[in-house]
Amino acid sequence: MKSLIKILVAAVVFVAVSCKKDTAPNYQYMPNMYESVGYETYGENELYENGMAARTPAEGSIPRGFVPFDIENSTEGYEFAKATVRTPLDSTQIDLERGKELYDIYCGICHGNKGDGQGKLVKREKILGIPSYDDAGRAINEGSIYHTIYYGKNAMGSYANQLNEEERWQVVSYVLKLKADLEK
Repeated sequence: MKSLIKILVAAVVFVAVSCKKDTAPNYQYMPNMYESVGYETYGENELYENGMAARTPAEGSIPRGFVPFDIENSTEGYEFAKATVRTPLDSTQIDLERGKELYDIYCGICHGNKGDGQGKLVKREKILGIPSYDDAGRAINEGSIYHTIYYGKNAMGSYANQLNEEERWQVVSYVLKLKADLEK
């Protein structure tokens, strides 16, 4: 029995040693994994006439999660929004803490944390002419604030890409709170 085990061990060692050949490469069981076909990014491709460049979306398509604002970006659209647009949030959905957080991130740098138009950029004279929210000549309301956030106004750019619809309404609610605090 011991001699049979010795013969088996010797045979296994002999087979293992005899299979190793340094002059010839070993077998590749999945050569596509080792040597894949290279494709040039945005290179020529017969499926597309201009190569694989980024494609423009189809006409009339709306990105997922985007809600279009049907009022135009003009002075007439601003006045129409001021007269007709009201918040879709009821009193239980308004979160002033979330509105403050978003306001501090996107608006406070220019408009100031109190809404008085004295943000850090104004104090450093990088941007000038930002009025206070309690300015009687402006008479802002929900619709005008939302329109301004969506499209921008004068030197202020649009924040439609940074804030989704619900976040914009949270910021509108917080701006109205700041306005009420300034008018006291």
